[in-house]
Amino acid sequence: MDLIKASALEISEAVRAKKISAKEVFQFFLKRAKDLNPKLNAFISFNEEGLKQAELIDQKIAKGENPGILAGVPVAVKDMLCTKGLQTTAGSKILEGFVPPYSSTVVERLEAAGAITLGKTNQDEFAMGSSNENSAYGIVKNPWNPEYVPGGSSGGSAAAVASRMAPIAIGTDTGGSIRQPASFCNISGIKPTYGRVSRFGIVAYASSLDQAGPMTNYVVDSALVLQAISGHDPKDATSSQQKVPDWTKLVAGDVKGLKIGLPKEYFADGLDPEVKATVDKAISDLKQKGVTFVDVSLPHTKYSVSTYYLIATSEASSNLSRYDGIRYGLREKSNNLEELYMNSRGKGFGDEVKRRIMLGTYSLSSGYFDAYYLKACKVRRLLQKDFLDAFKLCDLLLSPVTTSPAFRLGERVEDPLKMYLNDIYTTSTNLAGLPGMSVPSGFTKSGLPIGIQLTASHFEEEKIFRVASAIETASNVADRRPEC
Repeated sequence: MDLIKASALEISEAVRAKKISAKEVFQFFLKRAKDLNPKLNAFISFNEEGLKQAELIDQKIAKGENPGILAGVPVAVKDMLCTKGLQTTAGSKILEGFVPPYSSTVVERLEAAGAITLGKTNQDEFAMGSSNENSAYGIVKNPWNPEYVPGGSSGGSAAAVASRMAPIAIGTDTGGSIRQPASFCNISGIKPTYGRVSRFGIVAYASSLDQAGPMTNYVVDSALVLQAISGHDPKDATSSQQKVPDWTKLVAGDVKGLKIGLPKEYFADGLDPEVKATVDKAISDLKQKGVTFVDVSLPHTKYSVSTYYLIATSEASSNLSRYDGIRYGLREKSNNLEELYMNSRGKGFGDEVKRRIMLGTYSLSSGYFDAYYLKACKVRRLLQKDFLDAFKLCDLLLSPVTTSPAFRLGERVEDPLKMYLNDIYTTSTNLAGLPGMSVPSGFTKSGLPIGIQLTASHFEEEKIFRVASAIETASNVADRRPEC
């Protein structure tokens, strides 16, 4: 079996049919990940105990027991998710050495489905970044060209899947952190509807925006993984009780008769010509499959980035106040309590995290709350209404993921505003709580990947998967692998 090309679904089926053992699969990917990691820096740590878990899955199969829908599939887990017995750092020095006594619900459900944690992937510190250059554990490199960023904040997960260090990965998406790196690395990545996947055990950045989701080489694998991790969780008060469909059976559904909206604000000046050409080709391909297109408007899009960075940083300033150097994580030597806070947080947090904490604290402070945070919440409601109005005219939306393909390492580090504006097409989806996906669709002349973004109304991931599968088939780029 060619494990480099096989989908997670094919791997699981082969393991269950005893064509290959879970142990052999895990050994292959663990070796490959360790061999490639010095070049890409996609992993912060590896799960050496995974072989024992693989052996248990093989024993289950030998006894005729059901090993789960992801039997024997290694999964790379973003270091934002707590993993029992495995260090969880959120890409920050302040959590270096922190080993959680429990796993996140997402990890528990993956393991219940037969998946095995391969290791913890690198990321922007506390998921704050769009390039994976903010990690305390070094930058991650794009496997298609190591001089370019893999995207962020789930860049380690994207690089691991694209380079086939792992067949599947889990990322988190607060403002585009699954979709943007998926686009930059030629993989599929979906941010589900807010509440579809439990947030329990995920290190909090901005609680009203954060969602975990799958990052895979193939659309069907994204459907398979999302199916495994979705569903109500009493440990998360925002978790939805919506029924979880069998998406794997719906992925290849006919798209004929679907009506797709093209938001005019997402095709304005500033869009890279090669990105636009790739989107235009996807539109043409879908038309041939019987899809019709309509123009729609999301008039408040121009406020999305500023609204996002007010709400996200405000919630971050509150969430990150728990890291005080006392209960867990980094603790610097100090003479008094004030020094302990200052020294531990000063050394433990990176520059970008400090910047966002200060922005959020300022917008929540007395005299500024109404002018900034409260107003941002009102605009957030208008952004959501824009989408709901658009969905009265169409089934889902198609757009670019970002204004450009991957950019060079260091190109935007000194210009935070330019970096933030990179998220203009993705942040609105989080603010509105909608599902959104990036699916591979093409490459630039220089060989950098370009993805297409699909956005649907709440809990309508099935429509996204259907159209994503049609794009995947027409573009024929999902099987391409970087030479690394």
